[in-house]
Amino acid sequence: MTASVAIGGLGVSRAAPARAGVAGDAVRCDGVSVRFTTERGTVTALDGVSLTIRAGSFLTLLGPSGCGKSTLLRVIADLVAPSAGGVAVLGDRPEVARRNRDIGFVFQDAALLPWRTALQNVTLPLEVGGSAARPGKRSPQDLLKLVGLGGWENAFPHELSGGMRQRVAIARALVSDPKLLLMDEPFGALDEITRDRLNEELLGVWESTGTTIVFVTHSIYEAVFLSQQVLVLAARPGRVRELVDIDLPLPRQLGMRETPEFVRLAGRLRQILETC
Repeated sequence: MTASVAIGGLGVSRAAPARAGVAGDAVRCDGVSVRFTTERGTVTALDGVSLTIRAGSFLTLLGPSGCGKSTLLRVIADLVAPSAGGVAVLGDRPEVARRNRDIGFVFQDAALLPWRTALQNVTLPLEVGGSAARPGKRSPQDLLKLVGLGGWENAFPHELSGGMRQRVAIARALVSDPKLLLMDEPFGALDEITRDRLNEELLGVWESTGTTIVFVTHSIYEAVFLSQQVLVLAARPGRVRELVDIDLPLPRQLGMRETPEFVRLAGRLRQILETC
């Protein structure tokens, strides 16, 4: 598989590890710019971003605050319209993928309904989707087991820890069997131990489902541990800085973070960020 980005007006392609059973492009952005009008004038959140994300891959967006990571994720999800450029998701307009329930989104906050159990929160998209509702290959109960919450189906959000609530949010995002899972700093508010555990579990979910994942984080170590590739964005305005291959073997365990290759990759990302 390859992912390509535009850097300084030049197309750059690099090989990414292939995964069996997946092929084609999940996302393609061509010269995407986003501008917002505020009381202080026009703000350019993204400027001329071009990239291709291959189906079945795990790509992380990394960069300083204000570089447009979350904005790019929302453009892909059809939550923000680009001011210029084009976006294709699964070969069609993002709106089509959204209507077809081919996109799952996990936000920073789990946003569970407090009066519904974990299982009822997971089934919510199937209840409110009307004719667009599409049960996935796995039942809601199976998805809760997949994210490590077997036996907690009848627990209410106030009975769950922050990490457990985020697990429910991931299961809910997967309930329609999306081909693309977008995750906007889902573990940023969690303690380090819980975050590490969820990183391992997320890799297990990715390997089990074959879903393409685009993940936003501020953490260099999280980006290296999770990703096949890391797209570094520079700020003011948000633009592509560099695409870095993460050629660490799978499956990954937390002890890998002590290896020389992991440290080298983390150091390279830090150097790139220092120039953004």
